[in-house]
Amino acid sequence: MNINDISLCASYWTVAGNTYPGAPSEISPFSLVERAEVCGRTGWQGMGFVMDDIEASIDRHGMAGVRHIFDDNNIRHVELEFLVDWHLTGERRALSDKMYARMMEISDALGVEKIKLGGGVFETEAPDTGAMRAALFDICETARPLGIDIAIEFLPFASINTIDRGLDLFRDLGVTNGGLLVDTWHVERGGMTAEDIRKIPPEFLRAAELDDAGPEVMGDLFNDSTHYRRLCGEGAIDIASQIQAMLDQGYRGYWGVELISAYHRHLPLEMAAARAFDTTMQQFAAVTFPAD
Repeated sequence: MNINDISLCASYWTVAGNTYPGAPSEISPFSLVERAEVCGRTGWQGMGFVMDDIEASIDRHGMAGVRHIFDDNNIRHVELEFLVDWHLTGERRALSDKMYARMMEISDALGVEKIKLGGGVFETEAPDTGAMRAALFDICETARPLGIDIAIEFLPFASINTIDRGLDLFRDLGVTNGGLLVDTWHVERGGMTAEDIRKIPPEFLRAAELDDAGPEVMGDLFNDSTHYRRLCGEGAIDIASQIQAMLDQGYRGYWGVELISAYHRHLPLEMAAARAFDTTMQQFAAVTFPAD
């Protein structure tokens, strides 16, 4: 394995332009065609989408048209986000189940590889691990025939906020397509290090996202996450050490890059895509690649 084997995916916010999680509209002001063409030109082989945005593109182009746009621009990896409330009951659970069913329809048509979940987002009490495990088993089993990985993001502003809590959801669960998404920002802001990543058994290391953070938290953690992330190598995180840990643990999938930044989202689209791609690839120059 060498640097030429690295495939990068522009996670949604990296090339979405002037929108952000929780904005009045999370739909990108740039068309899917614009984004896919720019991603293809600047080296990306994958793109991520929030549901409102992919639905807007499907409304405009049709499912087959969206698939053609990906094919025409060498977009080989597609991912969807962000499923929440899947472990609850009542109306919120019903809405989550409805979204997940739609995710399955879109994934089947577009060849989606990964679906990202949050575990207990904004919940301050200890997670209801039993309810989460039961729901996750069903979610994973539904996705398995389509070859989709279900990846939980441990977030510092959620009840699933550490690698250990994330692993508790999957140990002995009996699924083969579920595990954790390791985001370098979440590792850093959650008080973890590369050594914590080495706790993750290879079968539960399902996705990776790279991004950097400033030396101090700006406001609360959600505000810092939503507006102040930095390009890889331009912040305080030892990105290369986290990449090395993931490689050493056997991760061989594509690498997401998630820039959620008030500065970055106002850049011209091609500049934003190129800068995110180039700064991320530079991080791989400092790692030792495995022999396989």
